[in-house]
Amino acid sequence: MTTTATFDELASLAGADLGWTEWAEIAQDRVDTFADAVDDHQWIHTDPATAADGPFGGPIAHGFLTLSLATRFWSELLETEGVTTKVNYGLDRVRFVSPVPVGSRVRMNAVVAEVEEVKGDGVQLTVDQTLEIEGGERPAVIARGLYRFYR
Repeated sequence: MTTTATFDELASLAGADLGWTEWAEIAQDRVDTFADAVDDHQWIHTDPATAADGPFGGPIAHGFLTLSLATRFWSELLETEGVTTKVNYGLDRVRFVSPVPVGSRVRMNAVVAEVEEVKGDGVQLTVDQTLEIEGGERPAVIARGLYRFYR
């Protein structure tokens, strides 16, 4: 479920668990497209036949591909009103905890850890994000994201 907040209500989100997104499939064509975009065609990602004999029993998604889905997932969790500009300000911490097999599905949970004012009539949300693999024992990625919103 999407949380909707006005610019003035963003401060009240400190400590809020925004819940879980829908699942997204990690298909081989998505991995291949990402490999083309970042020029990383390592066999463990793009050669299913060779990867079948590799350490994970098949191809896995790039860690940065999985992390990049946070952008898509973030829009499922928070809708803002009265905001003119939204900026992905960066990451404070990222860990690629578990490999994501091609063919699996991932989703994200987000908890707003902190909210602070920033110059230019803005607010920064520090968000703890956990991307999990369906049926997995450990998360795929944990990251602390920084998002800025301006009036």
